[in-house]
Amino acid sequence: MQNKNNTDLRMVLKTDLLICGLNLVITLVLNLFLEFTLRRSLSEVFNFINERTFVFLYNGLILFATLSLVLLFRKKAFAYAVIVGGWLMVGIANYVVLSDRKTPFTAVDLQMFHSILPVLRSYLSLWQILGGMILLIAGIVGLVCLFLYTPEQAKHFQFRTNFCVVVVIFAMLYLCTYVGVGKRQLIGRFDNLIDGYHDYGVTFGFCVTAIDTGIDRPIDYSMEKMHSLNKKINKKTAELKKKEKNKEKHSPNFVFIQLESFFDVTTVKGLQASQDPIPFIRKLREEYTSGYLKVPVYGAGTINTEFEVMTGMNLDYFGTGEFPYRSILHKRTCDNMSYWLKEADYATTVIHNNNASFYDRNKVFSNLGWDCFVTEENMDVAAMNEVGWAKDVILTDYIMSTIDYTKKKDLIYAISVQGHGDYPSSDQSGKDIQITASAGTDFTQKQLNQYTYYANETREMDSFIETLLGKLAQYPEETVVIAYGDHLPGMNLESDDLTSGSKYKTPYFIWDNYGYHKKHKDKLSGNVAAWQLASKVFGQAGIHQGTLNAYHQTMSESKNYKKNLKLLQYDMLYGDNFVRDGKADLKPSELQYAWKPVEIEYILPREDDIVIAGDRFTKASRVCVNGRPIKTTRLSSHLLRVSKGKIKDKDSVVIAQVSSTNDNIIFNESEPFEYHEESDNR
Repeated sequence: MQNKNNTDLRMVLKTDLLICGLNLVITLVLNLFLEFTLRRSLSEVFNFINERTFVFLYNGLILFATLSLVLLFRKKAFAYAVIVGGWLMVGIANYVVLSDRKTPFTAVDLQMFHSILPVLRSYLSLWQILGGMILLIAGIVGLVCLFLYTPEQAKHFQFRTNFCVVVVIFAMLYLCTYVGVGKRQLIGRFDNLIDGYHDYGVTFGFCVTAIDTGIDRPIDYSMEKMHSLNKKINKKTAELKKKEKNKEKHSPNFVFIQLESFFDVTTVKGLQASQDPIPFIRKLREEYTSGYLKVPVYGAGTINTEFEVMTGMNLDYFGTGEFPYRSILHKRTCDNMSYWLKEADYATTVIHNNNASFYDRNKVFSNLGWDCFVTEENMDVAAMNEVGWAKDVILTDYIMSTIDYTKKKDLIYAISVQGHGDYPSSDQSGKDIQITASAGTDFTQKQLNQYTYYANETREMDSFIETLLGKLAQYPEETVVIAYGDHLPGMNLESDDLTSGSKYKTPYFIWDNYGYHKKHKDKLSGNVAAWQLASKVFGQAGIHQGTLNAYHQTMSESKNYKKNLKLLQYDMLYGDNFVRDGKADLKPSELQYAWKPVEIEYILPREDDIVIAGDRFTKASRVCVNGRPIKTTRLSSHLLRVSKGKIKDKDSVVIAQVSSTNDNIIFNESEPFEYHEESDNR
């Protein structure tokens, strides 16, 4: 019996050895494939192997360890399909993503997948999307068939022995990780996601973004420490208020304008434009407070710049490639400019000419305390650009109507979308363009076509700013406008290509209609981090509400400024919120989606159809009869049409503004209107 057991064990180990040999071959192929998806060149892949041999082998060990899990399954073909298929999907996704943005594919992107679906048509053709869907369905069907119909390993399978082999392999991985970090061949997090993937490989980079999340608990975090820090902030704030007692007082409206992918294209070395694409903004930057904004992302990742500006929090303390909107802000409220200014009795509104659910903003903004979130579902969007984004000029009317409607002072955060990629590389000469980009031999014609398209988009964004400021200049209420680019466009720019010196800098300016930022331009101008911008502006108006706001205004020169900022961020989002020191926790807001809801004035039956008359109808308007949506045709912002017989006597009719990505989600609806056939419904 013992001889038989020994024979069985030898056969199991022999089988395991054969599987490990196969895994080594698959590991090599996968490792080369994943690096190729990033570097797009075999010579670059081999340069990486030559220069970073330990890192390449370490990436291989990660792949080999995941493949070793096959040993735990009887259905080997199914297990291989799942594991190898998973890594192939990472590589393919990385290749596709890097075709349209500069940041590589991360584990965080998997969390955001459903938010990206609505805008796929802006990046991929219909045939590419259909092809991807067919491949996905085929893959799922294939996995089901493999699981159901492939044979199991009947002989020489001992789970305990195989489990021990897998444990040994993962122990080797842990040991190599320990040695690699100790020898500084590996790092625990990336300060820069793009450089991190290039220096440490796709496999390691993807795993880091999956594991490294949240803010690490600071060693000195405690209730006593946070109470002490809070007292210090309160003391410094009281001293600041005392100094400002005799200062000229202003209580303006604040309008933040986050311009999508905005920068000055003439700062690209060697590139010329036939005329200035941003003449008005250039003039503003010369005459008013201005500088460069240090942003955390390049080529994509709008919501991370948005997060830093709104909250005053530094993303350096979060996990590699993390999007707080998709992680922690789904779960809890967060101190930010909306709560700060609501303490000062402001109405707070976000306006965005795109859909409400993109990046899950419709969920996040409630946890950020905003009163109202106006999006394309409640906008009469008249003009779209070539790649399908709403033009920014639409924002002007909604900014002005918000200021007009609310009785309080306003904090408005407008999120632009016109400058969003992808940028067409086709010939632009036959189109209605004002500006043409040209250069020497350093640019291909396709690149020049992209810059030509982009320059003309920024020219229209410049006109939008000019129109808005023209109206606000005549407005009777004091108003400050803070405009900035969220990140540079993803057009293969490196810092050395720019006269500004960094691809993580975007231009900003601060304008007002009462002369403060013109008079004090020299004193107030300069470069600033995105997480410092709001506190800088609010401090100039004497607004010190909010812990982080007051902290930036009073302790930016202190020795432990950044160290204590990390403590505050951890306490507020992952700790025990000691800094509130007895105050009630921040409450999510009941988010509205329009200050003026859609409304029905009357319903008029006609010979062939029924017309619903009212106000503020948009492309997202759906007629609902007794709670059931029916097919609706929009005739104008005042008229909708439905088929004859769809509305009957005493039916309750509501106009619902449905999500552009999901008809079951409603962003604003009218009051119920009871229809009567025999009476004049007008």
